Amino acid sequence: MTGLLPVTLPPLPGELLSSWISRHADFYGVTPLTMLRHGLPEATSLGPIDLSLTKAQANRIAVMFGASPKLVRSLSFADAPKAAHRFISKGPMQRCACCTHSGADLLPVLRSELQGWRITCPHCGEPYQDKTTSDGDRTLSPYRAAARRGEALLDNHAERRVETWLPPLEIARLLLMRRIPWPPPRDCDFWRYRLLGAIVPDFDDLLTKETAFPFSPKHPILPLHIRPALLAGVAIIDRAGPPMLKMLQGHMMGENKNRFVMATDHLVTPALEWGPPQQFQLI
Repeated sequence: MTGLLPVTLPPLPGELLSSWISRHADFYGVTPLTMLRHGLPEATSLGPIDLSLTKAQANRIAVMFGASPKLVRSLSFADAPKAAHRFISKGPMQRCACCTHSGADLLPVLRSELQGWRITCPHCGEPYQDKTTSDGDRTLSPYRAAARRGEALLDNHAERRVETWLPPLEIARLLLMRRIPWPPPRDCDFWRYRLLGAIVPDFDDLLTKETAFPFSPKHPILPLHIRPALLAGVAIIDRAGPPMLKMLQGHMMGENKNRFVMATDHLVTPALEWGPPQQFQLI
């Protein structure tokens, strides 16, 4: 039987729904799944409620915690566009040194710690940190301002469904498609070359230090130290307009180019009326 819990804990600003439920489970000395089943007896795991929470489920969880369904939904990613789901990890990837609740018995998880488009904390604005050790931040420092604009574009699209001429989440995925460099590299490591390198040349240099690059439009969450390059690329294309898509087509061949053209041709053809791409100032 479901019903209001005798004691409820307020969610922290930006907390993830499964984290809120897990903190209640810790308080009551039960497993997180047992706690969730107090409101959703049919639940088989905790993870799905963060991405695919239904209105009916939100209503039942709201009753359990004596909260509003709107609040419950705001703790999940249920209202995010489907395109954003590829950019949301299954667990925390980054932490804010200023906002981490280090004194808590059970460390809460914030929604932004799973968001693959973030490089700064949405609560205090400080740069996020992870376990990566690299000089990527120094290499990409000239792109920092552009990366912050790209972060805002992606966040507004994913969190508030703000539309632009081409969805920023889609731009980010397109930039991770492979390109053909010219002249061809002697080492034949073509996996290192992505469309992003045609926009942010320093990205190619960063990838020469990587032994593998398992990221693609299907797996677009980059490590934090090189993520600013992708965000800067999104900002550059968004400001330059559709003519830049035509330029990018020239960096591709074969099926990859066909897929890119199919995704962007409806924008490239009218772009002839825009004129050449606008010059983008990084700082």
